[in-house]
Amino acid sequence: MTEKSSSKPPTWYWVVTVLALLWNLVGVWAYLGSAFMKDQIRADLSPEQAALFDSTPAWVTAAFAIATWGGLLGCIALLLRKKWAKPVLTLSLLAILVQMAHGFFMTNSVELYGQVQGLIIPLFVIIVGIALVFFARLADKKLWLS
Repeated sequence: MTEKSSSKPPTWYWVVTVLALLWNLVGVWAYLGSAFMKDQIRADLSPEQAALFDSTPAWVTAAFAIATWGGLLGCIALLLRKKWAKPVLTLSLLAILVQMAHGFFMTNSVELYGQVQGLIIPLFVIIVGIALVFFARLADKKLWLS
């Protein structure tokens, strides 16, 4: 039986991985803010936006937590060149899709927050999540992960 051996990733692998880690740290910061600084966040919202924020179901908050912490953990795994980055980043992407489905299909978030906050940023989050899963798959295929 032949075992795969790891090969050294190129410099751009490290650049992408560090940028992805920073991106996910921003996500964790946003999650922590929404979980622990609700009063400060609500102060900056219109009454309609505050009502939407307050009505967020627990399952959406849980999806947000899984998406952000999973993304951070997956990027740490990429930095450590571990194969478990793939399933962790896939779980993070699934949680992103659950969270964003709520915003897109079960609320009027685009109307309340506008095109940028209600549509463009969430779509960008989804695109980055998809890209990270494909990046982890590529890294594994290229034998950069062990």
